[in-house]
Amino acid sequence: MTTKVPKGHPAYAGSAPYNPAQLRFYDPVVLRFANRFLWRCPTDRIVDLYSRNVSGRHLELGPGTGYFLDRCQFPVPDPEITLVDLNSNPLAHTARRIARYRPRTLQADLLEPLDLPPGGFHSVGINYVLHCLPGRIETKAAVLGNLRPLLAPGAVVFGGTILGDGVRHTRLSRRMIELYNRIGAFTNLADDRDTLDRVLGERFTHHRIDVCGAVALFVARTD
Repeated sequence: MTTKVPKGHPAYAGSAPYNPAQLRFYDPVVLRFANRFLWRCPTDRIVDLYSRNVSGRHLELGPGTGYFLDRCQFPVPDPEITLVDLNSNPLAHTARRIARYRPRTLQADLLEPLDLPPGGFHSVGINYVLHCLPGRIETKAAVLGNLRPLLAPGAVVFGGTILGDGVRHTRLSRRMIELYNRIGAFTNLADDRDTLDRVLGERFTHHRIDVCGAVALFVARTD
């Protein structure tokens, strides 16, 4: 498994910083501080989103530190979990954290079709991923389109993304979001709820978006 993200890759700036040192601080900095004081969406709200939507055959795109998979309640004692990320560091970190579930890992570009079994998953988590991907929401929606062949009938796709437009930001959160966009960690200044609503509606039969602070929490389902 290759650790480094190629520097020429479009998603390099948003993915490469997730090294072992940063991952050790991710939970206290992002999940305890930033979610509460910057994005104003409590981490427990996202844990609940996971508990309500994960299944026994789950695919996680961009697993981060594995916090949500570790804390949520699966409907079965021994779920089959597959982790996918462009960067191997989050894969290794999460695999260790949820080793009790014996997850599979795949290092792959989320913007390209994934080499996974068709119709093999009943749930897909894609949390805090879209705002890190390059381009506008219409471009990032390739991730959602690539998921369709992998979903079993009635499967659910869910997660959250930080919006840069159309939501209220505090003075501090606006400064931070502009900084993250400047360094390339985020690409979301133009991301808004209406466009997210449209791209979800174009790809799924049913969907719902709840805005919590600056975060759009979404759930989408197939027939």
